[in-house]
Amino acid sequence: MKILKLFILVFITNISFAQEASKEELKGVSIKITIDNVRSDEGHVLLALHTKDTFMKGPGIQNASVVSENGVAVAVFENVLPGSYAIMALHDKNDNNRMDFEPSGMPKEDYGTSNNVMAFGPPSFMDSEIAVTDKDLELVIKF
Repeated sequence: MKILKLFILVFITNISFAQEASKEELKGVSIKITIDNVRSDEGHVLLALHTKDTFMKGPGIQNASVVSENGVAVAVFENVLPGSYAIMALHDKNDNNRMDFEPSGMPKEDYGTSNNVMAFGPPSFMDSEIAVTDKDLELVIKF
């Protein structure tokens, strides 16, 4: 009986250590995004952290809404696990939580993505993709 109790104590202790270790393994990094060319401080700058599966399909896996001050907006995504991601940013000047378009289909509001690729047409995940490893990141996105 003493051996069984000892075994259970050791087993529970190992589970506790394993749970703590897995919590640390799941701890991700921070991604700080700065947009330093916001044309006005009206409205909000909306940012979304996307995987390939969510890119251009709706909300990101993390989302942020920040105000700009003197043309600079800063947001931080916390606890991002290693992997491939893309960040999209939009200056929602009129605070309607969506991108507005001209009748011609051109965007009325400024936007940008990670890697600052500005191609004619919608952005692609491949062009905007960033690799997240075990180190915090700081990115600048240009509108």
